[in-house]
Amino acid sequence: MSTSIASLTGRLPRRRRPWRRQTVEGYLCILPWLVGFLCFTAGPMLGSLVLSFTDWQILSAPRFIALGNFQHLVADPLFYQSLYNTAYISLFSVPLQLAVALLVAIGLNQKLRGVNVFRTIFFLPSQMPLVASALLWLWIFNPDYGLANVFLTALGLPTVKWLFDVNLAKPSIVLITLWGGIGVPMLIFLAGLQGVPETLYEAASIDGAGTFRRFWHITLPMLSPVVFFNLIIGIIASFQAYFTLVYVTTQGGPANATLIYIIYLFFKAFQDFQMGYASTLAWILFLVVVVLTGIQFGLARRWVYYEGEERR
Repeated sequence: MSTSIASLTGRLPRRRRPWRRQTVEGYLCILPWLVGFLCFTAGPMLGSLVLSFTDWQILSAPRFIALGNFQHLVADPLFYQSLYNTAYISLFSVPLQLAVALLVAIGLNQKLRGVNVFRTIFFLPSQMPLVASALLWLWIFNPDYGLANVFLTALGLPTVKWLFDVNLAKPSIVLITLWGGIGVPMLIFLAGLQGVPETLYEAASIDGAGTFRRFWHITLPMLSPVVFFNLIIGIIASFQAYFTLVYVTTQGGPANATLIYIIYLFFKAFQDFQMGYASTLAWILFLVVVVLTGIQFGLARRWVYYEGEERR
């Protein structure tokens, strides 16, 4: 009886009004972001997808060529070279960054005098402007008067050309990324280490577990979600974030030894003015990143441990 009276008096519609008003207010709050996303992210992405099926030289009108850009990409040797260079740098730089960042975070997690100063010192390189950092390392690796060769000479070792050697250019880039790339993951690792319960270490010590066994069976499993997060961010960054470093130091040389994918895309778009082909390259890069991220999420079920769930 009360339900029918409520429905006749219109109380239920009035109860829904606050929910509707909150929904409208929520959309109004995100409206600036939504407009920015549609205009500056989703819109350009759809536009580049359309351009990937055209031949557009900027100065002339776009000409529809269907899959012509993709056919050209399959036969382009520089496409494979740039993809290989990017994979090489990513394969070595990301694991090294994670390993060094974790070791530094463990050291900085100790209760030592002046530890905050050391945390700042290790974090500062990641906040250094990218152009300034690239110019600094270009000077360090200078084959004539660079500090790296001065150090080798002091040790009685032969000097090398570093960034100007075809065989050493990519390893040199990996070293530079290691110097500036451990700051942020180190900070995230440090936050994760401070969330590991001390009772686990105490129980393991009572059972006779040494330092290495405590690290392997407690620290790493508890930090596995943090490792997974840093791994995903590192892989995505390795395909996109090294543009400034390579462009300032080598511009893809010598002999295309450091021609990473994002540099090749930039050259095609803003030097050769092949916007259609550059759009195709951009979408291939997007698909590669999505596939690699999906693979990592699939493999994460086997090694990422979340507190409160059973180990597989």
